[in-house]
Amino acid sequence: MSSSSGSSNTEFDEYASNYDAALAEGISVSGEGKEYFAQGRIEWLARCLEQIREQPANVMDYGCGTGSATPYFFETLKVRSLVGVDASLESLKFARQRYGSQHARFLPFKEYLPCEQLDLVFCNGVFHHIPLNERHLAVDFLHRSVRPRGILAFWENNPWNPGTRLVMKRIPFDRDAITLSMPEARQLLRRGGFEIMRTDFLFIFPRVLRKLRGIEPLVSRLPFGAQYQILCRKP
Repeated sequence: MSSSSGSSNTEFDEYASNYDAALAEGISVSGEGKEYFAQGRIEWLARCLEQIREQPANVMDYGCGTGSATPYFFETLKVRSLVGVDASLESLKFARQRYGSQHARFLPFKEYLPCEQLDLVFCNGVFHHIPLNERHLAVDFLHRSVRPRGILAFWENNPWNPGTRLVMKRIPFDRDAITLSMPEARQLLRRGGFEIMRTDFLFIFPRVLRKLRGIEPLVSRLPFGAQYQILCRKP
C-alpha cells in the first residue's frame, strides 16, 4: 500500500516493521482483521474473472507493501508467478523474507521495467497515497505493465463511506491521504487508456452485522461499501 512509482517512501519504511499492527488498530472498529479484507478482495476478483472467463497466470501486486496479500494470489487466483512492486525498501525486504520464492519476487519501482507482459495488475489502496500531480504517471505505469487485453483490478477506499473515513483517521499513514471517489478513479483510468468493465462496492457490514453479509453481492453496485473495485481491460 505504498506510494507511487517515482517517489521515495520513508514514511512506509518507518512503518514496515509494525505496519500490520498499525493497520489492525485502524480497522479494529470493523471487528475484522486485515486477512478478512485481503481474502475478500481476492475472492471477489476471482469471481469477477470467472464470469469473464479469464485465468491470469502472471500477476503484479502494485504497491505490495509487506507482501501480505501474496498467498491469496496463489491459493485463490491460482496464478503461476507474481511480482510485487513498491517504493518502500524496508517493506520489500520484509516481503522477500516472508513470501519470496522462485514464483514470487519483490522489487522497487525503479527496478521494474514495464513491458506489457502481465495478465493482471492488482492495485489496492495505493492511489490515495500518490500526490495528485503524479497519479497519471502511476496509471501509465500500470498501463505499460499489463499486456494488450490484460486486466487491471483497481481497489480504493470509498470516501463516501463514513466508516472508511473513521478507519483512515485511526491509521497513522492514512491520516493525510487524499482519497479519490469512484467517479474520479474511473475518469483517471479512462484517461490512462483503460476500458472499464464493471465497478463494485464491498465490505458494507461490520462483524457485528455479519449475518447480513450474504446480501452484499446483491447490492455491490450501490456506493455503500468501505472499498470499491474498478475492473478494467487494456484495449
